[in-house]
Amino acid sequence: MNIAHLIKGHDKDLGGGFIVRRYLPSVIKQAVGPFIFFDHFGPLDVPLDANHDVRPHPHIGLATVTYLFEGAMDHRDSIGTYQRIEPGAINWMTAGRGIVHSERAPVDLKGHPHRMHGLQLWAALPKANEEDEPNFSHTPASSIPELTVDGAAVRVLIGSAFGCTSPVPTYMETLYLDVVLAQGGELVLHALPAEAAIYPVQGSVEVDGIAVAANAMALLDTSTAPRVTATADARFVVIGGAPLDGHRFMFWNFVSSSKERLSQAAEDWEADRFPQVPGESERIPLPNRPKPQGTYL
Repeated sequence: MNIAHLIKGHDKDLGGGFIVRRYLPSVIKQAVGPFIFFDHFGPLDVPLDANHDVRPHPHIGLATVTYLFEGAMDHRDSIGTYQRIEPGAINWMTAGRGIVHSERAPVDLKGHPHRMHGLQLWAALPKANEEDEPNFSHTPASSIPELTVDGAAVRVLIGSAFGCTSPVPTYMETLYLDVVLAQGGELVLHALPAEAAIYPVQGSVEVDGIAVAANAMALLDTSTAPRVTATADARFVVIGGAPLDGHRFMFWNFVSSSKERLSQAAEDWEADRFPQVPGESERIPLPNRPKPQGTYL
């Protein structure tokens, strides 16, 4: 059987009524390849009076990976980056030893009807890179490889697949595909990395005859080549990569192979020792301090 486990997401309110469905980390699997965090938000018709802005907050030890299907957001960070994030682009922010960023609705969308739909992932950094200098990499939609494979429209967002390689820079073997498959269509996932999962964003699929509904994540047995069949018009992502080099501890927006490093990051944020985002005066306060063994949120 090519499905090892099914993961059911749980709703998380990020504030202002902005609900996301969270799949990683889970009690079944902490990470799939480097991906230690997986949120799906929308599709959402944003109310005219909505305030879904995410105020400045810190990260360490990870890279945020933002991908939109609809809508837009303005990214600002403490290394001076400003980037409007729009559908089809990959935005990879390496936190390393520490970065602060905000995500806000663009001025031209505030007070206007619009939709938001996308995925927010975190990739844990290898131990050797956890304290790297922070950086931001924007890869526009026009630079993402697109191809048709057996009738499936495939975008190679990160990594290599079907003879194409994404220009998005990574720290270890990483795979991220966006696939659109019409009802009845089939796609064989050859040469998957050691860890991989499939997540139907819209519609539903079967993996070697086993149903995977929308909003469920299936961990794949990568020892063979799973055959994905669309039981309705479907859009799904495939994520994965090489296994992480050991367990990661998590607290709030911090990821590290060291529990002590989590505590230091929390103290630094509480004491206002992180760098500031130019032009921003707000900040999200630290929640309850991490427990000694680390915790998952």
